[in-house]
This record gives sequence, C-alpha cells and structure tokens, in this order.
Amino acid sequence: MSEIVLFHSALGLRPGVHAFADRLREAGHAVHTPDLYDGEVFDSLDDGLAKRDAIGIPEIARRGAAAVESLPGGLVYAGFSLGVVPAQMLAMTRPGARGALLYHSAIPAAAFETSWPAGVPLAIHVMEDDELGDVEDARALVAEAGGELHLYPGSAHLFTDPGLDVYDADATELVLTRTLAFMVERSP
Repeated sequence: MSEIVLFHSALGLRPGVHAFADRLREAGHAVHTPDLYDGEVFDSLDDGLAKRDAIGIPEIARRGAAAVESLPGGLVYAGFSLGVVPAQMLAMTRPGARGALLYHSAIPAAAFETSWPAGVPLAIHVMEDDELGDVEDARALVAEAGGELHLYPGSAHLFTDPGLDVYDADATELVLTRTLAFMVERSP
C-alpha cells in the first residue's frame, strides 16, 4: 500500500484529521499527520486563520517540508485547506511524489514558480459553491496537471471534519471512497 503525508487545515491537527487518517490506515496505508501548529487546535476558522497569519504561509510551507525530511521519496501528499500549501508544494517540488490529494482548496501552480510535474497524479475535492474553496484555481490546476476535480454539492468549507457544524457525512464518505480508489492506483 501507499505512504501518505496528510496536512491539517488552519484549525490545526484536530480529531477529524486523525479520524480521516485512521480510515486510510484501515485500508492498509501508512499515514503521517504532521502538526504544523505546535499542538494548537481551533474550533473557529477566524481563530485558526489568525494563527496561520501569525506563523505566515512561508513558515507553514517550511514546516511542511521539514516534516517530511526524514521520510523516503515515493509519498502521496495530501492536505485540508491550509494543508494544501505544503501538500501541493511538496508534490510539485520534491522528487519522487506519487500523487497529490487536495481537499477544500487548490493553489495556482505559478505560486510555486513551477508547473505541475509530469507523471504526478492529482485529485482535488471541494464543494462547488465553497467561497473559500478556490474552485476556479482548482479547475485551472486540474487542467494543467491532467488531474481529477471532484465537486460536491453545497458551499461548506472543511465539510470532512465531523467535529464541525458544516460536516457532511455523505460527501465525506464519497471523498473517502474516491481517495481510496486514487490510492489503490498509486500503490507500488
């Protein structure tokens, strides 16, 4: 099976991230869940974004890169919302990436001063009317990468976190089903 690095959202390494990772582990994958926030977690997006802003996006990216330094190549990089920053950066710039799974967000490839690397599969999962989901950026990135864009009905951001009011159990199950199918295709 595959080895995955799963980065948390601006809310920190919440129980919902662990629950998602556990579902991937149950399917036989090795999953790493780095903590980019030094143990802080938030229930409010405003509080989480304040933490993100205090740290800064460049530092988030640096912490993500540092979290995988001791890991082998051949990883699948995944991230929820803010976690897309290190996941996408590593998939695009670290040699040996086996794929990228971006949940709730996407970033234009130009932000990383490179184009999407050939041979690195991509899947993006976002609600179609999510104002924070960067749907147009996701469409452009998928077009460039030849990846998959999975749009879910609704407007909720972070809908895969069962600890939030916006949790959508049905959509989350579909995300997990599609994620596991993606992972089977990436298994060595």
